[in-house]
Amino acid sequence: MRTALLSGGVGGARLARGLAALPEVDLSVIVNVGDDAEIYGLYVSPDLDTVVYTLAGAQGPQGWGVAEDTLTVMGWLAGFPIDTDFAIGDRDLATNLFRTERLSRGWGLAMVTEAIASGLGVATQVLPASEQKVRTQVKLADGGWIGFQEYFVTRGHRDDIEDVRFAGADQADAGPGVIEAIEAADILVIGPSNPPLSIWPVLAIPDVARAVGAHGRTVGVSPLIGGKALKGPADRVLRSLGFAEGNLGVVEAYGGLLHDFFIDPIDASDEMPGVKVHVTDLDLQTQEAATRFARQMLEAL
Repeated sequence: MRTALLSGGVGGARLARGLAALPEVDLSVIVNVGDDAEIYGLYVSPDLDTVVYTLAGAQGPQGWGVAEDTLTVMGWLAGFPIDTDFAIGDRDLATNLFRTERLSRGWGLAMVTEAIASGLGVATQVLPASEQKVRTQVKLADGGWIGFQEYFVTRGHRDDIEDVRFAGADQADAGPGVIEAIEAADILVIGPSNPPLSIWPVLAIPDVARAVGAHGRTVGVSPLIGGKALKGPADRVLRSLGFAEGNLGVVEAYGGLLHDFFIDPIDASDEMPGVKVHVTDLDLQTQEAATRFARQMLEAL
């Protein structure tokens, strides 16, 4: 079964891990690049790396970064007059050094990502949503716009936000293989990611939005359990942007794109008109749980 997954953050990466474990699934993961940033002179792609590390079984205990990584470089760097709020582990640093060096040689982000995945033993196709600069920005209550990494890392995503935009998205094209993966997919899945911050940046790219809108079977997996996000601020972001509470707000955020929607049993009483609702345990925290959910999801469709 050819399956395309739109992914961002830890939830999307965990679902990718479950789908990739099923031998009957031919998976392509299309990953948000709105979080990408230049940090310490390096080109950092947090969501791409989270997906690749998770597929490689190398992710850190929080779902991001590298397991058992050290911070020797950060400790040394902190002695200099530089902001080190964005901590990069030593192994993770190697990934970013490689990416930055190869991009400087003229490689595209898709080629770099393929090389990183291959180097970590990942066979699944992991595709940047675009190779052009798309940058997520959020508007705070005081009216000021800040970049995603300042909001999420430096400020700890504590702020309520009034709006979100994706600088450069309207001029960006889909990355290599992205449209082909969507059009070839028997099922298009939107992972349990933060809709405004992880999936909207992907959908803000015009040709991606057209391909997704034309797909005949788009399936969503809720990032909420009991109305709360297990990881990150998805519930607070949806609420602060004016969407309904709980899973209805997730469906609203996708503006009619979803045909099927998977929610946890604790939310079985939620009403979401316009989509076919499936009730299944959304535990994705371990490889076994993610694989079990992925199989149950495909069997239900």
